[in-house]
Amino acid sequence: MRLTDAYVGYLKITRTFQIIFILLKHGTKEAINHSFMGRHIRKRRIRQHKPVYTTQERLRLAIEDLGPTYVKFGQILADRPDILSERFRKELKKLQTNAVPFDDNLAIRLIEDELGAQIKDVFSEFNPHCIASASIGQVYTGKLRDGRDVVVKIRRPNIDQKIKLDLYLMRYFAKKLAREYPEMAAINIVGVVEEFGEGIFRELNYDNEATNILRFRDMFKDNPRVYIPHVDMKYTTHRMIVMERIFGMPPDDPVQLKDAGLDPAEIALNGADALLVMIFKEGFFHADPHAGNLFILPGNRIAFIDFGMVGALRPREMDFLAHLSIGFARRDPIGLADSMIRLCEQRFFEQRDDLIFSLQQMINRYAQLPIEKFNYAQMIQECIDLITKYRLCLPSGIFMLAKSLATIQKVAEKLNPDIPFAKLIIPYAKEVVMTRFSARNMAADLYQLLKGYANLLKTAPGDISEILYKLKQGEIKHELQFTDMTEIRKVLRNITSRLAYSILLVGLFIGSINLMVRRPDLEYGHFLIFLSSVLIFIVMLRWIFRKKTL
Repeated sequence: MRLTDAYVGYLKITRTFQIIFILLKHGTKEAINHSFMGRHIRKRRIRQHKPVYTTQERLRLAIEDLGPTYVKFGQILADRPDILSERFRKELKKLQTNAVPFDDNLAIRLIEDELGAQIKDVFSEFNPHCIASASIGQVYTGKLRDGRDVVVKIRRPNIDQKIKLDLYLMRYFAKKLAREYPEMAAINIVGVVEEFGEGIFRELNYDNEATNILRFRDMFKDNPRVYIPHVDMKYTTHRMIVMERIFGMPPDDPVQLKDAGLDPAEIALNGADALLVMIFKEGFFHADPHAGNLFILPGNRIAFIDFGMVGALRPREMDFLAHLSIGFARRDPIGLADSMIRLCEQRFFEQRDDLIFSLQQMINRYAQLPIEKFNYAQMIQECIDLITKYRLCLPSGIFMLAKSLATIQKVAEKLNPDIPFAKLIIPYAKEVVMTRFSARNMAADLYQLLKGYANLLKTAPGDISEILYKLKQGEIKHELQFTDMTEIRKVLRNITSRLAYSILLVGLFIGSINLMVRRPDLEYGHFLIFLSSVLIFIVMLRWIFRKKTL
C-alpha cells in the first residue's frame, strides 16, 4: 500500500469519527429532549429564559457543526420540496452564509503564490484585511498598478481535499440509505449528492466563475440598464479571481435610493427585466440575485456580482416556463397540466385528471385577481409542490430557477410593492412560444424527423437480419432490472417454498405407492398413501379456490 493511500484512509476514518461524534452529540440531545426528563429540562430552560431547540433547529445546528460542505448541502436542500418538508426547509434557510475567516497572512501568501509575484509588484494599494468570508473563499480589495479598483477572491487552503473527503462519505451514506430504504428511490438521494458534488466543484474552480462573467458581459453589452463587472483574466486562476470592484448603493433601502436621486420603481423594473432576459432569452441566469449581490449605479443602472452560482435551462424547461405563464394568464388548467407532464418527461400519466383538478383549484384562488397581482414566484412554487405531490421527477434546474425568481421578486417588491411581475413575464413567454413554433424551427424539426425515419429505413433490414441470425444461434439475451428487490425476494421465497412443498408431497405419494407394491404387508404404507392423498387433495382445493377468487 502506498503512503498516500494510507494517509487518505487515515483522513477518511478520522473525518468519519468526527461526523459520528457530531451526530451522536446532537442525536443524544434530541433523544433526551423527547424523553420524560427532557420535558422538565425544557420547562426549566424556559423559566431561565434559555433557548429551547426544536428538531428542525437541532438539525440546522448539527449541519453547521459538520462544516462548510454540509452547510452548502443544507442550503440546497432548503430549496428542494421533493426531499424535505416545509418546516425543515424553513429552518435550513437560516444556515449561515458567513464562515469564520482564515488567517489574513496565510491568504496573502496564497494570493502571491497565484500571482507568481509579491503583492506590491502587482497592486499599488491592497487592504490586508478581508471584507467578506464564505465557505469556499475569502475576499480582499485593492488597486492595480494601472489604477483600477478590484476585488480579489482567494480559495481557502486545502478546501478541495476537505470537500472531496466529505463528498466521498456523503456518497457512501447516501448509497447505504438507498439500499436499506428502497422506498427512498423516488427521492434519488444518491443523485442529489452526485449533483451537489458536481455543482460545488464547479464553484471551487474560479475559472468557471470568470467564464460566467464573460458570458453575462456579452449578454448585456448593449443593455444600458444592466452592468456586469470586468474580470481580469491575466491574474485569474482556478484558485483566485480578480475582478472589477463595484462602487454602488445596496438595493434594500428605497428611502436612501430616493435621497440619492434614484427611482426605486425603475430600479425594480430593471432588475426584474434583467433576470427575465437571462431566463427566457438566454436560458442562463444568475442563481442567487439577493440584495448582497446587487449594486445600484447612477442612472438607475443595476450591477450584478458573484457569479459562482448560475443556472442553465434546457429548451423543454424554457418551454415549460412559457406555457406556465400563458396558462396562468388564460386560466387554462389543461395546458398547465400538459406542460408539467412534458417537463417531467412523462408520456402517459395516469393521474392527469387529478393533476388538472388540483390546478383548477389553484387557479380558482387567482380567478378574481388581475394578472398584475399574480404572485409569480408563489405560483411556480405551488406547481413544484403539485409535481412533488404526484411523484413526478422534476429537473433540478427548476428548483434553482424557482429560488432565483423568488429572490429577485422579493428584492423588486421591496423597492416597488406594485410591480406587475407576472405581467412583465407574458411578453417573454409569448416570444419563447412563437420562436419555438416559428416556420424555421418547425421546418428544422420536420427535417430532423424525416432524417430519423430515413436512417431507420436504411438500417432496419440489416438490424432485422442480425436479430434473426442471433435468434437462430441462440445468442439473444434479455436483461431484467428490478427496482423493488424486497418484494421480489418475498415472491421468490414464496415460490421456492411452495415448489419444495409440492416436491415433498409428490415424492411422498410416489414413494408410498412403491412401498405398497413391494411390501403390501406393511400397514404404515397404507397410512402414508392415505395421508399423501389427503394432503394433495387439500392443496388442489386451495388452488381451485384461489383461481375462482381471481
